[in-house]
Amino acid sequence: MKLIVGLGNPGEKYSKQRHNVGFMILDQFAKEENLSWEDNSKLKSKMVKLKDTVLMKPQTFMNNSGDAVYLVSHFYKISPEDITVIHDDVDLPFGEIKNQFNVGPAGHHGVEDIILKLGTKEFNRIRVGIGRPENINIPVDEYVLMNFSDNELLRILELGRGII
Repeated sequence: MKLIVGLGNPGEKYSKQRHNVGFMILDQFAKEENLSWEDNSKLKSKMVKLKDTVLMKPQTFMNNSGDAVYLVSHFYKISPEDITVIHDDVDLPFGEIKNQFNVGPAGHHGVEDIILKLGTKEFNRIRVGIGRPENINIPVDEYVLMNFSDNELLRILELGRGII
């Protein structure tokens, strides 16, 4: 069994924000495959269970993503090396994608919490570049909570098609 986690913040007001790239990519995949998300409050997630893969969107807000990832991975007995986390990354140029395994959080609090709750960093990460703010006066923690432009959003969804 594999687990694919899209990171983001739950709620409509966050749906187009840069920090929600993981949710956006999983939502696009689910839409194209005619899949429906199921709420699972016990596992603090929205999930789609496929034959040998579970897709999940933690409903714990970004900085507590590890709670939901831990619950789902233990419920389905999925080992960390079979987990893939899709998330935004300000250290990559916009639209660049980087796959990594067994690396630190690089300042991403959602990934940091997953490492803390799983007790390991031995899982896969798909980092989706959102770039840094062009205006150096915008702090990164504010930038990630800003909405994508319509063109940026289209580009992110195009990129997402090749990820899953």
